Amino acid sequence: MPVTVNKDLCIGCGACLDGCPVGALELDENGLAEVNEDACIDCGACVADCPVQAISQE
Repeated sequence: MPVTVNKDLCIGCGACLDGCPVGALELDENGLAEVNEDACIDCGACVADCPVQAISQE
């Protein structure tokens, strides 16, 4: 299931970047998380690591 970031909820803390085993997340020009869909392995680690539930897997 693809991972998506709700940019309205993201606070740019970087917890998801630290938790991603393949480095598929980065901060965009506004300091908010975004997913590199080509690199993402849909493991869900970032979903679990996000303290504000801005990342979902649906």
